[in-house]
Amino acid sequence: MRVDFYLLSSDPAPTAITLLARKVREAGEHLLVVADDLDLLETISGALWNASAEAFLANGIAGDEHDARQPILLSNEVEPANGAKFLLIADGQWREPGVGFARVLYLFDDSSRGQARETWKALQDREGLERKFWKQQGGRWVEGP
Repeated sequence: MRVDFYLLSSDPAPTAITLLARKVREAGEHLLVVADDLDLLETISGALWNASAEAFLANGIAGDEHDARQPILLSNEVEPANGAKFLLIADGQWREPGVGFARVLYLFDDSSRGQARETWKALQDREGLERKFWKQQGGRWVEGP
């Protein structure tokens, strides 16, 4: 499994999530987006639906009979009801991904930087796990040191 740490500095979480979700969908994969705050999930959902007129990102908030069909499922639990292999942690609060995820996209900002640092260290010696750090530079994501 690979864990990508994304430091948000210029874009708010919904904007960054839209860019990352587009890449996941272009790869033909399903995505599970997790956050505890329902307002944040609703904001993310709106940003995904309104990403662009020609390529909106279909999604739904977990809790109804259509969860399994959602290409992007937003939830407060790490339960890939849509069969997602990609997990995006949207609120800076680390959650153990469990079995079945190939990649975790962990977004954090200055307020959750300490927890991200602790998570980075805690994952350091896990066998079969690769870590990468990304930061925003000139409107793009670049791999950091």
